[in-house]
Amino acid sequence: MTGRPGGRPLVPAYLSTGGVARPSRPQLERLSVLSGSGEPAPTGLTAAELALLDALDGGSLTVVEAAAHLRLPVSAVRVLAGALLDRDLVLARAPIPTAERFDPDLLKRVADGLRALKHD
Repeated sequence: MTGRPGGRPLVPAYLSTGGVARPSRPQLERLSVLSGSGEPAPTGLTAAELALLDALDGGSLTVVEAAAHLRLPVSAVRVLAGALLDRDLVLARAPIPTAERFDPDLLKRVADGLRALKHD
């Protein structure tokens, strides 16, 4: 996935996915966390699939982080990750949901309780 000095990749992104345009796993989101499964890479993987496995070796990346490392569009990484998920070479976890707003009443009661403890 090395690019030209101008920043454009030598190979168009759709070729890195073998011409597949849609991911096999539509639930893969931009912030889904990918990690390698630890299984050895079989023969026959594309260069882009091997590059994704190398990027995940010993750690985890979100789909968007992996796309930045590989210099590929997020959509291409979603396709690659989906193919590797289907072969049990990659594990994926849904993104951590945004925290819900705290309850101001609960916070006030905790503060009041702490103040009461301090005065005892």
